[in-house]
Amino acid sequence: MTRILERYQNPVIGDLINLRLITYNSNNLADVQEVQKVEIFFLDENEITATNPSGQRLVEEFDGTAVVAEDTGQYLLQVDLSDPCYTIGRYVDVWTLNVRDSEPIQKQSFCFDVYPDLWYATPTPVVYDFSFHFQPNMYRKGSKQWLIAEIIPNVPRGSDLQKYYENLAIVSDLRITISMRDCQGGCPVEEDLRVVVDNELMQVREKRHGFYKLDTEDLECGIYDVWFQLDFGDNRYISDRMQMQIYD
Repeated sequence: MTRILERYQNPVIGDLINLRLITYNSNNLADVQEVQKVEIFFLDENEITATNPSGQRLVEEFDGTAVVAEDTGQYLLQVDLSDPCYTIGRYVDVWTLNVRDSEPIQKQSFCFDVYPDLWYATPTPVVYDFSFHFQPNMYRKGSKQWLIAEIIPNVPRGSDLQKYYENLAIVSDLRITISMRDCQGGCPVEEDLRVVVDNELMQVREKRHGFYKLDTEDLECGIYDVWFQLDFGDNRYISDRMQMQIYD
């Protein structure tokens, strides 16, 4: 089964990688007039010259029609790393944008890495655990901001095992659930009616961190339980219930 990963989730050859672009105007999400194209360059040390100091070599070019506008100011290009033109190393994705017809064409560049497969051999199954931490844990009602979760492998430090488990934390799906615990307006008796975020995938990922945009405008003031779920292979790790407060 082909994996779909974000740019900072240690993709390997054969994965699908989501390359995202988010555009702002005066600190607000805003659409550009047009994404003209996206070029993918490999940083090849054999191509380094005085005029090409980073050794950029074009490996693939996408027309703007391949880019999906997911929401206001949010664009997605999915790249298939099973294509023979991709090898292990560092890449630069260059987005050519027509921001406004009255303004010059702009180019925005970002990096991603394609990693080798991470093999690990052991006489015992995957038995170690993960800890979870999130912040902030207090929100003023009406705020809309990112909740940041961190996955921490509980393994011996400085070992090959630690590297293996950290990679598991990076590439695995991370989900979040938020449930009312003690609310000023009273909480429903039924457990399923208390849930305000139901096992949602944290799609924005950066290495061992996951990000979830929390909108508290329609949530009651009070205490909420927050927990996380990490899935890889036939393993599932569910964190303890942690607390979050929404206040006036």
